[in-house]
Order: sequence, then C-alpha cells, then structure tokens
Amino acid sequence: MTNLLSDVRKILKIKASREVQKSTGNFVPTVKKNYGVSTSVLNDLANRFKNGGFELVEALWKSCIYEEQLLAAKILGKICKENPDRTINFIKNNINGITDWAVCDTLATQGIRKIAKEKQKELFELSRKCVLSKNFWHRRFGLVLLINFAKDKKTKKNIESILRKVENDKEPYVKKAVVWLKSKLKK
Repeated sequence: MTNLLSDVRKILKIKASREVQKSTGNFVPTVKKNYGVSTSVLNDLANRFKNGGFELVEALWKSCIYEEQLLAAKILGKICKENPDRTINFIKNNINGITDWAVCDTLATQGIRKIAKEKQKELFELSRKCVLSKNFWHRRFGLVLLINFAKDKKTKKNIESILRKVENDKEPYVKKAVVWLKSKLKK
C-alpha cells in the first residue's frame, strides 16, 4: 500500500502545473491544498490505480489534499460494487473531510453511482440525515446524493420531501445544489 500511495503522489507532483493550481483555486475557492493536476489526469490515475482498493481510497482521502480526495472518490466509484456496505461506511465515516463542492459532488455522484440502486434505502436515509446537519457541506452532499435518483419517477416524491427541508437554505453552496436537483427532477 505504501508503495502505491507513494507512486500516486510522485505522479501527481510530476503532472502538477502552477497554471492548473491557480485555476483550481479560482474554480473551487475553498480548496486549501492542491497540487494543480487536471481532472483528465485524475481520471487516468483512477483507472490505473483502482487495484489499490479501499486501502488506497482511505489513504488518499486522509491527506486532505484536493486532488487526492478527488482521486479517492473516483477510485471508490470504480470499486464500490466490490463491497457496497464498505462504500457506504466509508462515506459515513469521512463526510466530515469534505471542504469543497467538487470533492462533495464527485463523492456523492461518481463515488456511489454503481451501487445507488442497490443501496437506495441507505442513501436516502443518509441524505435525510445530512440535510438536517449544521454543516453546509453535509447538507449539500445530502442533496447531491439524490441526483443519482432524479430520473426515477418512483423516487420523485421522496426526493421532494427531502428537498423541502433545505429549499430555503441561505448557504450559497446548498442553494446551488437545490437548483441543480430541482432542474434534474424536471427532466
């Protein structure tokens, strides 16, 4: 595991660019630490290092570095079917590590998409809990989770009941998630 993590970090440092770092800071203003690596590189790394499994996902997440957390969420999405319960537990145990909209949205969509139908009950329960949190990143996460179900007509009333709990939220990142989810429900 240590070797895999070390390899990933070496590649991230090599692929880093000051220009991308600055652009990321502008596009995701709450990022505290980042290498400056493009999303396309992260997508390639997710495919390349998915064999690192949950251990790599957990190690990357703990770093609190933007690209490492994004990569963790992307790898999780590739391996989540191997152990759906572990995936849900990872999310529940690490939701406090979310500090920006990009990591939040990637974890809530790509990170669980392949198990969304199978774990629908658990994900709706998690969403209900998250939208009541004092932490606005939790509220946003709870809403973005529901985007996985927005096309399913059977879940519309359930989604709308959760959405009503935060549709007047004043936090800008939550307000944007409300608008996004409402637009998905209209399609």
